[in-house]
Amino acid sequence: MNERIKQFALQAGGEFYEGFAGSPNAVRFMETDLEKFAEAIVRECASMAVDEADKCGEQSSEMAGYAIKQHFGVEE
Repeated sequence: MNERIKQFALQAGGEFYEGFAGSPNAVRFMETDLEKFAEAIVRECASMAVDEADKCGEQSSEMAGYAIKQHFGVEE
């Protein structure tokens, strides 16, 4: 699993469990924590779009960041 995603999971209150023989590891979330996890990923994606817009001087990527957050209902 990507280290950044692991960070988001832990920050949102997720708990990691080792899988049993032959099964994958698992992450457990309470419902509210799962929402925090998803919002953190959406914010990161939107932030990356805005950062890229700043580098290129383009407004379209900035608008994409806003649209991503709007689509998933993530507040500023």
